[in-house]
Amino acid sequence: MRFRLLPQACLLLLTCFMAWGVGSSGSTTSADERAADFFGRHDSGSGHTNNWAVLVCASRYWFNYRHMANALGMYRTVKRLGIPDSNIILMLADDVACNARNKFAGSVYAEAGRHLDLYGENIEVDYRGYEVTVENFIRLLTGRVDPSMPRSKRLLTDDHSNIFVYMTGHGGNEFLKFQDQEEISAFDIADAFEQMWQKKRYNEILFMIDTCQANTMYSQFYSPNILATGSSQIGENSYSYENDNDIGVSVIDSYTHYVLKFMEGINKRSQTSMQDLFDSYDPAKIYSHPGIRSDLFRRPLDKTLITDFFGGVAQAEVFPLQDIVGSSDHHYHENDSTPLTTRKPDAPSVPVVLSTTVVSLPRLTGETHEWDNWWKEVRKWTSIFVVGCLVSWVSFVR
Repeated sequence: MRFRLLPQACLLLLTCFMAWGVGSSGSTTSADERAADFFGRHDSGSGHTNNWAVLVCASRYWFNYRHMANALGMYRTVKRLGIPDSNIILMLADDVACNARNKFAGSVYAEAGRHLDLYGENIEVDYRGYEVTVENFIRLLTGRVDPSMPRSKRLLTDDHSNIFVYMTGHGGNEFLKFQDQEEISAFDIADAFEQMWQKKRYNEILFMIDTCQANTMYSQFYSPNILATGSSQIGENSYSYENDNDIGVSVIDSYTHYVLKFMEGINKRSQTSMQDLFDSYDPAKIYSHPGIRSDLFRRPLDKTLITDFFGGVAQAEVFPLQDIVGSSDHHYHENDSTPLTTRKPDAPSVPVVLSTTVVSLPRLTGETHEWDNWWKEVRKWTSIFVVGCLVSWVSFVR
């Protein structure tokens, strides 16, 4: 009787050893690998950690109502897909919502049925009226703004930022008019993007423009990681989609209408690619031939998610602790002859740590890690020993 339960005891001990083995094999995965797996499970290969949108309506006057509706339609879409207002720069050259001719005061609609007010109460216009100029647009992109400029009017991007740039208005062969007073050329935008690349102000850019002869506006681009698309080729006009008899003018352009219609089927977790969007272009419906330029873009279009540009779904960048500590130590020792109080305000924002702390922190971190591993092993074997003793005692008692 005393040894009748011995097989059960052995089986229980075997189960404990198997559980310990599984736990040990799972723990061999490093913390860095587990973190990378967690944060990168939805990675599309973009490498970005934040999204921004710059939406520009460059047209003025009531009869250009549709251009403001174009920009507001894009504003609603990127905001719905997760880009916060703090990361959206909205430039509207005119405010047709408050125009005396607007029968529906304080509202802007993009379809004749007027089911959706694009203006509404939850809108933040960053550049309005005569603030929308070629100079301000280029300064915004390149970061060459006055120190007194508020944060809401700054493009605070870095080399991990994906930027969606949308422009609409009246244009021609390699130019876009701003407020019927000045023009921005394809060369101006190309050079601004190159400055952004040199200053590490973007990871990837999606440039989209809806104007007459729009495809000529990206013909001069030469900076890497830029994907561009436009509504019409050289010699073609960009036409409106429909009129509203009560408003009295065209309410949206055809190209933007069909892009927004496609985007209505997209959510934050969508796996739809940019190639799917481009494949949806139908010249017969748009009344022009949209163009695409991808020779500067490094990723396949069928592997590039729409949410990489239109959404706020980004990846986290995981830094090992020793790299952060090392960079802090390196930064401090390179500047140890300069008092902390005399550092320039525009210096890189690397955490400054006293040298004594920096030297000891990696050693203490490693010792703590070794101590934790040793303590885990002690607890495992202690648990197995206790369970074995209990099972043996029960067997002998019976």
